Parts: sequence; C-alpha cells; structure tokens
Amino acid sequence: IRFCKTLGLKGYQDLKIAVSICTMEDRKKDRILHERINVDDPPEVILDKMSADSIQAIEETKEVLDSVSLQKAIEAIHRAENIHISSVGASSIVGLDAQYKFSRINIPVFMYFDHHIQITSAVHLTERDVAIGISHSGRTKEVIDVLKIAKDREATTIAITQYGNSPIQEVSDIVLYTASVENNFRSGAMASRMAQLLVIDSLFIGVACKRYDDVIEYLEITREALRDKKY
Repeated sequence: IRFCKTLGLKGYQDLKIAVSICTMEDRKKDRILHERINVDDPPEVILDKMSADSIQAIEETKEVLDSVSLQKAIEAIHRAENIHISSVGASSIVGLDAQYKFSRINIPVFMYFDHHIQITSAVHLTERDVAIGISHSGRTKEVIDVLKIAKDREATTIAITQYGNSPIQEVSDIVLYTASVENNFRSGAMASRMAQLLVIDSLFIGVACKRYDDVIEYLEITREALRDKKY
C-alpha cells in the first residue's frame, strides 16, 4: 500500500487498474483492427474495425469497472424511490436506454433532454433518491451542475465516466468507470457508447436480480401490454 501511494495511487485496486490499462495500451500497438479507420477502407474492413473497437471497449471497461462500486450503485438504485438521469449529447441515448429498462420493472425514472428541466428536477431530490450523471469525458458542465445540486439535496449521486481524474468525481458518491476510448470520430461517441451501455445493463440486471419475483411479473405485464402493438 505504501508503494502504491508512492506512485500517487490511492491503493492496490488503483494499481491493478493502472497496470491493466498500460498492458492494454501496449497490446493496441500491435493490433491493426484497433487503428483508426482509413478513408479508403471497404465496408467489410470498416465492419471488422468497428466490431473490434466495440469489443475492445467492453473488455477494457470490464477491467476498470470496480465491482465494489458497482455493487454500491446497485444497492442505491434498489433502495431509491426515484432515479434521475442527467446526460447531454450522445450520452443522452444511453440515459434513454436506462430509463426504458428501469421503467419496465416499475422503477420510477426521470430523464429529460432539456438541461433546464434537469436542473429544476434535481432541486426537488431528497436523500431517498438517486441521481445518475453520464459523461464520457467527466467534464460536461451541464451534467456536473445537476449532480452538484443533487448532492446538495443529499441524494445519492452516481457518475458513469471514463477512467481517470475528472471534475465529475468531486460531485459523485459512487463512480463507475468505463474504458478511455474514442478517436477522431469522438463526436459520434461510438466505442464509449458501448462501454456506457455495458454499465447500464449491469446495473439493470443487478437490480432485477434483487427484485426477481416482482421483476418477472412486471416484465410479463409490459410484454402483454405491447403484444397487441405487433403485426
């Protein structure tokens, strides 16, 4: 532990994560499929590279996502009266996916695309609620502002962000790290979206396991309600 602190790390867990990331970075240099897409690449090569990037994002997120933090987040959501999700841009698609999943098992989830509504909604949170902020960079001002308000209201705050130091950690009770990914097409949030969805799915399944009997009933009810909407 003293050795870890000498390196500027908090402890042994941080050392394991740092070593894992360094190892992956070394491997990337020899893996052609993980290089940036060339403008002359044919469709089948683009598909290969995109698939490899998504797989890489998932594998690396599995390495940096702390299981203890994941368990704390699952417990917090399981106990919460309401879940409020804050995200902007491409991360809003991930937030919408979370809203859809948790709503299907009768957990009240509020996710607004308008930042002003996110702010006004956060003002009414209590210690019985959970606020989830999704920001790959960890520096999205709108998301940080919402989590700060939620934290001031004593709600449990959870951040889903890439591994490394960032301002969002200062307003988060629980931080769920994803892999540090993306390239020139960062605005499309391609690989990072896959990493964030992995975290959302893990949270959803974790909470569903805790509410198994009720969840089975809720899923059947929603499935039945949607059955008549299909041809």
